[in-house]
Amino acid sequence: MSAVANDPRDRGGAGTPLLDVRGLVKHFGGKGGLFGRTGSVVRAVDGIDFSVAKGETLGIVGESGCGKSTTARLVMQIIKPDAGDILFDGEAVGSAALDLKAFRRQVQMVFQDSYASLNPRLTVEDTVAFGPRIHGASAAASIATAHDLLHRVGLEPRRFAGRYPHEISGGQRQRVNIARALSLEPRLLILDEAVSALDKSVEAQVLNLLLDLKRDFGLTYMFITHDLNVVRFMSDRIMVMYLGKVAEVGPSEPIFEKPGHPYTAALLSSMPSMDPDNLTQEAPLTGDPPNPINPPSGCRFHPRCKMASTLCSHAEPELAEASPLHLAACHLVDPQSGHPRLAAA
Repeated sequence: MSAVANDPRDRGGAGTPLLDVRGLVKHFGGKGGLFGRTGSVVRAVDGIDFSVAKGETLGIVGESGCGKSTTARLVMQIIKPDAGDILFDGEAVGSAALDLKAFRRQVQMVFQDSYASLNPRLTVEDTVAFGPRIHGASAAASIATAHDLLHRVGLEPRRFAGRYPHEISGGQRQRVNIARALSLEPRLLILDEAVSALDKSVEAQVLNLLLDLKRDFGLTYMFITHDLNVVRFMSDRIMVMYLGKVAEVGPSEPIFEKPGHPYTAALLSSMPSMDPDNLTQEAPLTGDPPNPINPPSGCRFHPRCKMASTLCSHAEPELAEASPLHLAACHLVDPQSGHPRLAAA
């Protein structure tokens, strides 16, 4: 991981995170109930803080419904947060210094469904050229940009520029989506399950392509996935989410080698092993995540945690240092928490 050097758009310097999110909240529902009553509230994202350094890849993992994709859409301002601040290179998103148009030139997103993300009426060439054209580039310059980016993502323009989305494969469509995302020269690329719908051989090709593009364009990635092998391959740091909260965040290897949160440990234990002497003997994690409309008190993971105590059911843990630069929201990490397992150790 290294800061991106010599970028004229870099206002804050290497020490300023490219993205800094503070107290982000998004609840769905709560209004429009029968006879005007307040309805149930889904706590999709419930007060999270994280940052992404310049030039790094932050992997975001967790079970379905934990808030990963909602977080991505909140950062992109596709949906508006209920509370919280989003800073991009030190500037508040939506402020006079960084309006949404300027922000979205520097932050782009690649979605999971490669076909639904594309306009079926536009050719591959028109799809990639659309962004620069809308932002003021000439038709000739936009087409030239599109052809260059198609070549960069491994699609020869002479073969693919005139094709429509239904005429190319899923992997090729995702390459078109990546080229389109790069057409406005962004600094941050948010990849929301961008390879999970692809065959494994195609997935490997696209992952290697993303690594090459990151190096060539000086990009920063937010990489959202449910595949732990992929996130280990791609990420400098990992953020684990559970039921709208950050359970753990830190450098990739320390989290994989010694997770600080029981939920992370359970996720890692669920990874298939090729070693016949290291087979999983019992389910590392049982039950479904609790209902986000009425999350458990205290630690939200405690109903599924084998190490839970009475403390966990009523006191919500704060992120505490499990190792240098590695934080986990677990009472077992905080030596002052009073968890009975700490006293017995």
